[in-house]
Amino acid sequence: MSDRIPKNALVLVADGGKAMLLRNTSAEAVVRLQEVSRITPDTLGDQGPSGAQPPEQSAKQTAEATFAKRISQTLEQMHQQNQFEALVLIADPETLGQIRAALPRTVEERVVQSLAKDLTNHTTAEIEKALSK
Repeated sequence: MSDRIPKNALVLVADGGKAMLLRNTSAEAVVRLQEVSRITPDTLGDQGPSGAQPPEQSAKQTAEATFAKRISQTLEQMHQQNQFEALVLIADPETLGQIRAALPRTVEERVVQSLAKDLTNHTTAEIEKALSK
């Protein structure tokens, strides 16, 4: 899988409440990741969800959906500023679906790989290993 991850690709590792952005620093087949930044709901400001909250949705689910939307907006801004050409998305299945649904087409076209797995509490080495399988 790692042969599809080009050098300087941006790697997002997220769950419903936190995320980190990593950069692939290797041009080789082996992925080498370096942390760029961490994202939490606090670092994204105080923008709440848009629209009405479905009655069957809990406050936690609403917060997670809002966080996924904000991550997508952050990725869009980064893409507009030419901060990445290739993007890898790693998130638990629910968050991954929410992020993908909110991504604009121009960012979606940059996704070279997706992994539906929660790796937010894993080390960089463990994430590299997961991408190299």
